[in-house]
Amino acid sequence: MPDAAREPERKLGPGRMVLVVGPSGAGKDTLMSALRDRLKDRQDVRFARRAITRECDRDAEDHETLTRQEFDRLVADGETALSWEAHGLGYVIPKSYDTCIAAGDTVIANGSRRILQRAADKYETAIVLLITAPVEVLADRLAMRGRESRADIEKRLKRADLEPQDVANLVRIENTGTVEHGVDEMLTALRL
Repeated sequence: MPDAAREPERKLGPGRMVLVVGPSGAGKDTLMSALRDRLKDRQDVRFARRAITRECDRDAEDHETLTRQEFDRLVADGETALSWEAHGLGYVIPKSYDTCIAAGDTVIANGSRRILQRAADKYETAIVLLITAPVEVLADRLAMRGRESRADIEKRLKRADLEPQDVANLVRIENTGTVEHGVDEMLTALRL
């Protein structure tokens, strides 16, 4: 069949893919954990457990561990809902979550700004919750982690592209209040 006669590829739905993104220190994990607690009785909302090419660490996110070869094979075979690489690691949102979206569920995942366009192209409804805070607040939070000097952190944050451009369905949540307030904003944005 000639290309002109082909129907456009249907996007996956009717459920929604919600990607939570933002700079280090914005409080994404804290808000997602509190949101998960608040929605624990909702059968139509799923929180994606990612697979990452790093060993599990009790101080880090709960995730499945992949080898680099497993990551490369999953990506090459199209066996992921979404995947990306950052900081020398491979990240996968498992393909099983596409089944949930096809069934009408909302899937909430810790995402990356690198995959926002791919998500918009793939899903009928892809929503981006950008969790952020002023540079000074981010710097304070990162300094409390003790990994870099305050001057290095401020330089890095001033150079960083903290605000994605031209992203459909983006909701910006400035996380400078209480955790409860941040979760309320997330729930309002998602109409849950």
